[in-house]
Amino acid sequence: MKASFAMQLSQGVNITPQLLQSIRLLQLTGAELEAHVREALDANPMLEQPEAGDAGPVEGVDGNPLPVADVQPVAEPLADVRVVDEAWSPEVAFGGNGGAGAGADDDEGGPAARIAAAPADVREHVRQQLVLMLTDAREIACAAWLVDQVDDAGYLEHDPETLSALQPFGCALPPARLESLRHSMMSLDPAGFGARDLRECLLAQLAQAQPGGEVRALAMRIVHSHLPLLATHDHATLAAALEATVAEVAAAERLILSLDPRPGECFAARDPAYVVPDVVVSRDAYGWKVELNGAAAPRVRVNRVYEGMLGRCSDSASARGLRDLLQEARWLVRALAMRHETLMKVSQVIVERQRGFLERGAEAMQPLTLREVADAIGMHESTVSRITTGKYMQTPRGTLELKFFFSNRLQGAEVSGVAIRAMVKRLIDSENPAVPLADDTIAALLARQGVRIARRTVAKYRDLLQIAAAKDRRRDLAHRAEASFA
Repeated sequence: MKASFAMQLSQGVNITPQLLQSIRLLQLTGAELEAHVREALDANPMLEQPEAGDAGPVEGVDGNPLPVADVQPVAEPLADVRVVDEAWSPEVAFGGNGGAGAGADDDEGGPAARIAAAPADVREHVRQQLVLMLTDAREIACAAWLVDQVDDAGYLEHDPETLSALQPFGCALPPARLESLRHSMMSLDPAGFGARDLRECLLAQLAQAQPGGEVRALAMRIVHSHLPLLATHDHATLAAALEATVAEVAAAERLILSLDPRPGECFAARDPAYVVPDVVVSRDAYGWKVELNGAAAPRVRVNRVYEGMLGRCSDSASARGLRDLLQEARWLVRALAMRHETLMKVSQVIVERQRGFLERGAEAMQPLTLREVADAIGMHESTVSRITTGKYMQTPRGTLELKFFFSNRLQGAEVSGVAIRAMVKRLIDSENPAVPLADDTIAALLARQGVRIARRTVAKYRDLLQIAAAKDRRRDLAHRAEASFA
């Protein structure tokens, strides 16, 4: 085998550390970016964060502030768009006293006092009711202990013998009294808290349920003796076993399904998901305006004092290490500026293409792809994908993820899938409940509007909207009518 040399010319991309850093910053969400900048500030003394009064507007790569962008100005004034928070008012938010006077009644049971006095969890809520119901100190102490034996779903963890044996010394009650106390606890709010099984839990809730009469009595019979059969939704077999009609069984089933099988989770703490918009879109009399949200764009700068001192230092090993840190600081500042500029460019294109949605709603949503936006701003499609993931835009129609504005054009239609879904929902909402629209009928109505799609496409979007088929909507209407006469 003979060795030889050959020259070959090829093109490639050299992934530098600076490029990797820029790519990584593009895909970070606002919260992740803030954490990343905080870590950089702690690790690099050459970086500093501007003071609150010195921050100024968000800057671009050239160091100049990014301006508020005007998108498609119009000659005539536009009608005001009021979509978000239409129902909000100081009277609603503060119980009728208004924002200014809300604090005046805090000491007299105002909103703030009620929030502060609210129980922390369901166990504390039940304990407060037991304290009001009981008078004996020993029973109150035992009741408080009994509440702690209930699991997070609201069910007692031990059988009667084990529970009686586990009672703490000094407040033990006879088994019969302990069981009576447990039944009293199940009758409180939430009903069924402290039950030993699902059957007992549902029966405790049915004892307080409305409506009463024959429907509730039949529901209690089903829960007591026919729970496995209820799970099959076989109304005919249940009706035969209970000597009732199918309509009566259906009404009882609806009452049972309205109960809570896990009463311990009614106070389950859920951390609210707060979203800080990265971009703010507003409209004045002349058009739409796009600007970055300064609160979601962390700002850092190179410390000019340290930079000047380093320029006068000798070329020692320690100085070289500091110069490396200075270079990293400059890279980060530039990468952040590039991220802000890219986000601004992408947002401008989105607002320009989806102006119809902002003004008229979901039915005016236009088809838009990542490639179209990438071509408009002269960047790669992957860059647009990274900058739109996990970023949010505040608009008069709500705070929406940038990905929301992208929708493919359906084959045979010149509108987006989001628009078609909104059209399907509008047609179903306006239908005659007694004669619900079938999927092929909806497709025909859309065809009259110039939107030609298949019946199975209508069915797909109806399923996405969690709307039942026409025959099921008709059946639900009949059940509601029967229940109203029960």
